[in-house]
Parts: sequence; C-alpha cells; structure tokens
Amino acid sequence: MSDTNPVWIDGKWSKSSGVEVFLAVDPATGLEIAGQFPKSDWTDCDQALEAAAQAFETLQVTPRTVISDFLKKYADLIEANAEALAKQASQESALPFAPRLKDVEIPRTSNQLRLAATACIDGSWSQPTIDSALNIRSVLSALGPVLVIGPNNFPFAFNGMSGGDFAAALAAGNPVIVKGHPNHPNTTKMLAELASNAIQSTGLPPATVQLLYHMSPESGLRMIADRRLASVAFTGSKSAGLSIKETCDKAGKPVYLEMSSVNPVVILPGAIEERGEALAEEFSGSCMMGAGQFCTNPGFVILCASSKTEAFIGNVVQRFGASPGGTLLAASVRDHLAASVTCVQKAGAQLLVGGNAVEDGGRIAFQNTVLRVSGTEFLNHPEALQTEMFGPVSMFVVVEDLLEAQAVIAQLEGNLTGTIYTSTDDRDDSAYQQMVRPLRQKVGRLLNNKMPTGVAVSLAMNHGGPYPSTGHPGFTAVGIPASMKRFGALQCYDNVRTNRLPEILQDQNPAGLAWRLIDGQWTQGDVISAKA
Repeated sequence: MSDTNPVWIDGKWSKSSGVEVFLAVDPATGLEIAGQFPKSDWTDCDQALEAAAQAFETLQVTPRTVISDFLKKYADLIEANAEALAKQASQESALPFAPRLKDVEIPRTSNQLRLAATACIDGSWSQPTIDSALNIRSVLSALGPVLVIGPNNFPFAFNGMSGGDFAAALAAGNPVIVKGHPNHPNTTKMLAELASNAIQSTGLPPATVQLLYHMSPESGLRMIADRRLASVAFTGSKSAGLSIKETCDKAGKPVYLEMSSVNPVVILPGAIEERGEALAEEFSGSCMMGAGQFCTNPGFVILCASSKTEAFIGNVVQRFGASPGGTLLAASVRDHLAASVTCVQKAGAQLLVGGNAVEDGGRIAFQNTVLRVSGTEFLNHPEALQTEMFGPVSMFVVVEDLLEAQAVIAQLEGNLTGTIYTSTDDRDDSAYQQMVRPLRQKVGRLLNNKMPTGVAVSLAMNHGGPYPSTGHPGFTAVGIPASMKRFGALQCYDNVRTNRLPEILQDQNPAGLAWRLIDGQWTQGDVISAKA
C-alpha cells in the first residue's frame, strides 16, 4: 500500500492518527484513483478544534486587510492552476473538464473569493448600528470556528475548501475547519496546498484553515457538539443534514444546511398551447444537464390535463429515452437514486421511461427517467411522492384543474426554487395569480418562464428556502455579502467609550466604506457629520 496522504492541521501537513483509509473512484470507469486518504479519528478532530480556537483569538486582532489579501491571493492561485485542478476534478467527478469545470466553475469560484475579499474590507455586511443619543451601538462580529462540509456535485464552487460557505465564513472573520468530500479528496488536497501557500504569503494565522478529508459519523457529530466549534455549514443529503441539525440544536449552536429540493415547476395551459414543443426541449435539457446532479434540478412538474399536455409529456419521454444516461458522481448517488425511484413507484407513480442503472462496463450511470402521477394520487401520498431523486429524473403531476393544482402546491415541502411558466400574452395572467400566492410561500427563489437550474452569483440571489430545503428560511448560501451574515453574532455595546469600541462602531467611519445605520439613517459618514 502506498503512503497515506497527510491531513492539514494547525498549519502543518502531518500524519493522521486515524487507521482507516479510503480512495477516490473514477465514475467514468469505476476504477480506484491512486492516492490513499485517511479517515480521521477523534484525535485529529480534537487537535483541529484546539488549533481553530487559538486561531480565532488571533483573528480578533488581525487586520481585515490580511484576510482580504489571503482571499485574493488564493483566488489568483486557483486561476493560475485552473488546468491541473480541472483535470483532477474531472477524473474524480466525471464532470466535463471544459467548459463545465475549467471555464465555468473555477472562474465562478475565484469570483466568489474576490467578492468576499471586498466585503471583508467594506464591513457593510456587519450592519453596524449606532444610537448616538443613548450611546448604544451594535454590529455583527465573527462567531468562532466554523466547520464547512461541502457536497459532491460542485468540486470548486461549493467545495468546503474553496466554495461560498468557505469564503463567507472567512470574510466574516472566522477560522474554518474543512471536512472534505470523500468523492474528490485529491482535488480538495490540491486546493488546500494552494490555500496553504496563500496563508504563508499573507501572514494569516496558520490554523485559520484546516483540512480533514473524512471521519466517522460518530467523530463528526462529536466534533459538531464540541463547545470549541461555533457553527456548521453543510450542503448535502437530507438524512445527513438532519443528523447535523439535531446535534447542533441540542448544543445550542447555529447550523446552516442545504439539504433537499424537488424544485416544482408549474406549466400553465396557455404556455403549453403556445410553445409546448419548445418547452419540452427546454425542460429536457435542464433536467438532463450534468446528469441532473444539481440541487435546483426541476424534478417535479405540475401540468393541467389536456391533449396538449399529453403531447408535451410524450415529447419529453421521447427526448429522455433517446439520450444516454449521464455519468453520475459516485456509486452511492446511483444506489440512492434507484432506491428513490422505487419509493415513488410504490407510492403510485407510473414509470414512463428509464428507471434503471446503466450497464456500461464500469461507468456509474442511471437512465434518464420520467415518472407520472395524477393530482389525486399525489394528494393521497404527498410525502413519499416528494422523495428527492438526485439525478436525471423528474415526475409529472397531472391535475384536473387549477384548484387541484393549488391543492398540490399546498402539500409541498419547502424548496429552493419554484417556477411558473406562462404564455407570452395575457391568457395565463389569472391562473398565474392563483398559483403564485401559494407557491411563493414554499420556495426561496421564484422564477417565471425560466428553468431553475442555474444559480447566479449575484448580490440579490437567494440560494435558500423553507425547511427542509434548508435549515433556516432567512439566509442564503450564495450571494456575498448576504451569505456572510450567517457567520456573525450580534454584539451590542452600551455606554462604552468610543476608543474602546470595535473600529467600525467608533465615531469615525474607518476608510469611509461601510454603510452604517446612524440615528435611523444609513450613511457612510461619521457620527458627528451624520448629526450635522
């Protein structure tokens, strides 16, 4: 056996105390990839927690410019090594080297890091608030060490070592412990090596960022409950997310989860009549893109019964059946998908096409799959028929009329997105109003005449939603500086001398960049000038 890769704890690459090991697998071939990685035990976790606690103390007196410089330097290094990173990630995920990874996801990742660097210096994210008459002032300040657990479907943009949660937590002044995803450990190690270089060149405390590749559920939950950890950010399955949430709730600490979403799409009669064939093409491309492995994949479509609807469904079924099943990220994804499809069939869904794993040598894949259920059948088994099917799978719910469509929407769980397709003229206006009121309360992001698959890195983006799509409806995982607020604690100062206050709450606005609420008015000015 080859030597096991080291973990990154307290600024040092060192041998893990864990005895179990694992290897990544190439989903395109089913073969193991060279490189053995450790499954950390409690000793590794304990050391990382202690180092993070010490780093947090140092970060409280570290200039924000140092954190900002690190984020920018790290972004530069990622871009400089984009080709090697994308090649490694492609091997571990079967996602296309280009354009998906090298030309789209890596630039998005470096952009997020630079946005975080700017927000870190600006300070407006922390909502500094000053009542000069009573001399009461408050601001969001760093929480403490954050454990970031990334998913398997975005090896850069959501990676625990480089993604949005990582960038937001750091920019808010918190050290980060990264729990890597076992599907792409080599990619995460490469990112950590670049982060280590950026830390050394900018003078950030060595334990500001640390990496553990994998750990047992027992050690992970123990780590989450530990008093030295302030918060958790997680993107992944509903089952794992709920275990993490239960542990955090018992320990009384904030947790930010992105877990499950079927992303309902309502296609109104006028839209089907007007452009049914074009919608079938648009929907099919969205659902099968990336083998359906997006958290915003359109997996649940509500349609009103009609001959045009039947033609639309037939068109989609033909397209799904004619396209080869895309390669999935891992065997576990395929197995969970197969189990989910079986679950909804047992609850009454009719299989129209697909439904099985692809037998193609060692390639890990699943057939493009369409299921169908009536509105009445859905209302009889709403929980089972909302089982998340992570992959190239979608279910059509055919209702008799708009009243039944409203009843179906009323039974939906919380989702990241909800979409309504309408005609380009005004024939669907009344129906839209009937659908939008109930759907708006079920989703974080509402779309009109646009598939939900993409998530733009925008100041106005909400990549969040009601439970169980996330653990809290008031926050977003995408969009800096809004996502930084998750990792701040509201701290209030009452009658504290100005020179003893955090710099951003003192009378003079540092650098004049931050927007501060002074005596009820948002301003970039100083306290004195705001009064004048």
